[in-house]
Amino acid sequence: MREVKLAKSSGFCFGVRRAVQMAEELAQSGKTACTLGPIIHNTHVVEKLARDGVPCINCVEDVLPGTTVLIRSHGVAADVYRELEARDLPYADATCPYVEKIHQIVSDCAKDGMQIVIIGTKKHPEVLGIAGYCENPLIFDDIDDLKENILHLAPPDGKPLCVVSQTTMERFFWEECIEFIKKEYTNCKIFDTICFATCKRQLEAREIARTADAMIVIGDKTSSNTKALVAICREECGTVYHIESAEELKAELPSGIVGITAGASTPDWIIKEVKNKMSEAIKNETLEKSFEELLAESFKTLNNGDKVVGIVTAITPTEIYLDLGTKHAGFLPLSEVTDDPSVKPEEMFKVGDEIEVSVVRVNDVEGVVTVSKRRLDAAKNWDDVEAARQDKAVVEGIVTEMNKGGIVVSVKGVRVFVPASQSGLPKDADLATMLKTKVKLRITEVNRMRRRVVGSIRSVQFEERRAAAEKVWNEIAVGNTYKGIVKSIMSYGVFVDIGGVDGMLHISEMSWKRIGHPSELFKVGDAIEVAIIALDTEKKKISLGYRKAEDNPWTKFIAQYNVGDVATVKIVKMMPFGAFAEVIDGVDGLIHISQITDRRIARPSDVLSEGQEVEAKITEINLDTKKISLSMRALIEPVAAAADEAAIDAADEVVASTDANETVVAEDVVSDETAE
Repeated sequence: MREVKLAKSSGFCFGVRRAVQMAEELAQSGKTACTLGPIIHNTHVVEKLARDGVPCINCVEDVLPGTTVLIRSHGVAADVYRELEARDLPYADATCPYVEKIHQIVSDCAKDGMQIVIIGTKKHPEVLGIAGYCENPLIFDDIDDLKENILHLAPPDGKPLCVVSQTTMERFFWEECIEFIKKEYTNCKIFDTICFATCKRQLEAREIARTADAMIVIGDKTSSNTKALVAICREECGTVYHIESAEELKAELPSGIVGITAGASTPDWIIKEVKNKMSEAIKNETLEKSFEELLAESFKTLNNGDKVVGIVTAITPTEIYLDLGTKHAGFLPLSEVTDDPSVKPEEMFKVGDEIEVSVVRVNDVEGVVTVSKRRLDAAKNWDDVEAARQDKAVVEGIVTEMNKGGIVVSVKGVRVFVPASQSGLPKDADLATMLKTKVKLRITEVNRMRRRVVGSIRSVQFEERRAAAEKVWNEIAVGNTYKGIVKSIMSYGVFVDIGGVDGMLHISEMSWKRIGHPSELFKVGDAIEVAIIALDTEKKKISLGYRKAEDNPWTKFIAQYNVGDVATVKIVKMMPFGAFAEVIDGVDGLIHISQITDRRIARPSDVLSEGQEVEAKITEINLDTKKISLSMRALIEPVAAAADEAAIDAADEVVASTDANETVVAEDVVSDETAE
């Protein structure tokens, strides 16, 4: 009993198919035409085209005047085009678009002064064509050739490298070469130019070969991509047959699983011949039907709007590549996956995942199908949106647009309009702040005929606030601390949302310093930590405090000063009855007008000015009223008293001195009288 596994990507790739179709159209047109070199690497196709009137010519010099020249799918060097134009020969270009892209890369980098490095078979026509778009390229067949020669061949002047590869190179060898180059050269630009169809074909062949008892590889013996398939299959499977046509197929094949793959240059009719011969050999009707289905699947085409299931084969930061089971490569841009710019594709998918997508555009020229998951999901999600409206369920979405009337939220790919009044923002607020944010909303209206959906963010916020408020009121107590958001600012304080409940933070509870307006400390939207200092559960009123006890300047003042101490103070405010002076930051004292100086003054400003620093004595501290009395006069009077005492002492000394003199004189008189 045998089981046949046919690789989905067997046969012509889009570049080869395009080239052959162009050749067939030339044959049918009746024009004299030829191909410049074999159109593809398949002798059967080349011989068939020659029989149809489009022979193969190996050089431009051999082309007869008036003959239309068809450029092969492998491409040619730039000077070939110039030679054709110089000889005035008409030509049609069947160069594979992937190869054309490499030509452009090499040409641009060469103009920028870069050294071109090509990884590929040196004598292969595709590689020779690529080399024809620059001067002195370095070409390496494989990693061994690269390691052996690049250090000797690389330019000594340190020119940056531009590295490209042959489109049919096996990815494993390419990555091995790139890893080596990156270690040796930091100044290099690397372009992954391996054909996506080649990667997919090689991956499929390897996967089938791992489980197969025998592998049949169909393709020309000179075809590089076919030889690569043979090498890959031999790494995974012990029995591998490389055939060019059904005639070479062995009559006896091993029992078990037989895998079949075909190179990109193998036409469908050869694959069918092999299939027919296998069917006759196996003589199993069920197997024949299965093989027919596999073959039909491999040849199926896609149209815009088709729904298909693709298998993820590669992921990049901006796109996902899919195997759609056809000749085309599936291309899923990240923009067709989600509207969320923060989403990373590697977090959503992994290689091997199946994704259902909708065909957006089929490009037969480049062999690429652009698909969309977002559009298909949007169509499916209309039912979910309608169900959400009926169930009054809360849904999530990303704000993608803003207009005069409100905002647009993408909910599972469906555009939901949210009026400005239902956005949850205050009136006249800037709706642009909501762009690219994730929001919760409730669907309020769905009109499929007009494709109109309306939602409300405000209703969800209201319910969330109500639930949060209920929780807060169940747990609230004086002394509790909360992280809140400043909602509005008044002259006397600010209202703070502490989780669904608003509390009042009075201006007197904001700072230990004197402030003129709450806006000096806060602005709407600020996140602050507050404490409950008073509570009225019946009236639902909450008083909040912001300043901290450990920052109380009075505590610092008491620890530093006592009555009778002298302090250097700063005059901060003048009043008719005196002057207020700052003792320490946040603590003021009053110097009464009578305590400013020892003489009568009309107003404090006669002696003092705001900002002036003076010495004052602390004469009284009232802890209950938190008032401090200061006196400058108290420092003046002791000085005056000391001066008076000094003057009295000096006078006493003079009197004493006078008395002494008078006593001496008296004694002299007495002496004189006695003498007489």
